[in-house]
Amino acid sequence: MDSNATAAFAPLLTSAQMDEAPLQNASIDRILDAVREHLGAEIAFVSRYVEGEQKELTHVSSDLDLPMGPGFRDPRENSYCWHIAEGRLPELIQDAADHPFAQTLAITEFLPVGCHLNTPLKLADGTIYGSFCCLSRTPDRTMTDRDLGVLRAFAALAVGQIEQTLEHDERHNSLRGRIRKIIDGQALHIVHQPIHSLATGKPVGAECLARFPDAGQRGPDCWFNEAAETGLGLELELLAIRNALETAAHLPPHCYMSINASPATVLSGALVEMLEPFRGRKLVVELTEHQQVGDYAALKRALGALTPYARIAIDDVGAGYAGLRHLVDLAPDLLKLDMSLTRDVHRDVARRALTTAMVRFARTIGSQLVAEGVESAEEAQVLAELGVDFGQGYFYAAPMPVVAAAQHMMGAAKHEIAEELPALPKAVRCKA
Repeated sequence: MDSNATAAFAPLLTSAQMDEAPLQNASIDRILDAVREHLGAEIAFVSRYVEGEQKELTHVSSDLDLPMGPGFRDPRENSYCWHIAEGRLPELIQDAADHPFAQTLAITEFLPVGCHLNTPLKLADGTIYGSFCCLSRTPDRTMTDRDLGVLRAFAALAVGQIEQTLEHDERHNSLRGRIRKIIDGQALHIVHQPIHSLATGKPVGAECLARFPDAGQRGPDCWFNEAAETGLGLELELLAIRNALETAAHLPPHCYMSINASPATVLSGALVEMLEPFRGRKLVVELTEHQQVGDYAALKRALGALTPYARIAIDDVGAGYAGLRHLVDLAPDLLKLDMSLTRDVHRDVARRALTTAMVRFARTIGSQLVAEGVESAEEAQVLAELGVDFGQGYFYAAPMPVVAAAQHMMGAAKHEIAEELPALPKAVRCKA
């Protein structure tokens, strides 16, 4: 085999990927079940070539109790697949005994191999990924080129699935690498967006917001969503919270600081230890929710463990998964109305009606309301008239560097400032 042909078999896995599990794709399992049933074979499998001149089984379909399964590796020279790809054996073998070279392979006697059909799996770029194989332990003289054609058709379906999975894995690894670089280099910083009293216009607190190196192109939600997708969501979120807490000393004494945490982060238990050094400060933990909560009782208990250190807020009320169950089951101290409800509230009777209902609900359960996305004096005025407590948005202040936010809040603090939030409760709330 010439050097160009050899290069076509270049392994797809790098040394860093060698310890990863075999390719996972349930569709390939179904394809193997179908081809095995159609051809009446005992075994069907997909294999791939990996580093170290090895062949690895990625998917196996059989009713037999086989000594190998997905993840099994052996030298590629020991397999029919490799020698078929190199032309030493034909793709259709009715009886392995007909081929002297097959008798030199240990697997022929070990399994044993009787009838064997195999075709290389070639990707769109011409790379030989591995092989698609059906075999039985006994010979079958009825197998013909037509059956081989059927095998090739099923193999083409498998190639489509393999390429989709490889593209997904490549994206996953690329995202994970970028996010790992952010975490290891602590390459995110915190900005503060002030929160004001709608009644007095004076600042009462600030929300900590994470900013990433590409802040001009993408929002932070993209990073947190991708981190969750790649299994690094908790690490990235804890980094953001840690960095946010380090800015607490910049806030004026009368102002509270709000940090964001997902249910997964709250349930991890890591926040209790992180908040302990800040006991006595005016902190709020905003529960961000972009996925459904599976166990409200567990989340309620985890939030209860945080109440000696912080008040609890529910973010984005009126959008996403922050629905009625959040409000009823979690007994938050603050409700943050999503900007979709506050935008143009002065022009929209339906938004005003819903806001009025939320004000009544908040008063009944002892919570306060923060309206997000306030961008005009008209919105602020109507929200104040409806009884909403606080406002956050560009009408008051954009997200800004921590020192600038402190100056903004201290500037207003030169005047007499009423205490807008009650002191931390002595009793622990949200117990299950």
